[in-house]
Amino acid sequence: MHDKKELCDKIISLYPEIGECGIDIDVDFDSDKNVWTVDLKKDNHELKHYLEIPDADDCLEGKQCVSLGLEIAQLKKNITGKGY
Repeated sequence: MHDKKELCDKIISLYPEIGECGIDIDVDFDSDKNVWTVDLKKDNHELKHYLEIPDADDCLEGKQCVSLGLEIAQLKKNITGKGY
């Protein structure tokens, strides 16, 4: 399994508009649910996304982070008040 820093860095490399690990994005593994939690914050907006292990693996291998990308797009829309 990957570590949280590796996953966080990969997410930021795919979505550079997010910000910094530990400030605008926090990644943790929830061993009870067996998923990665990706917590995105910007101003007074917050979004929590659950990333299944196979999806996190695909993301790290550069294959896809589609569901997370959609959530990030929604967060950006909420922050700017504009639809894309």
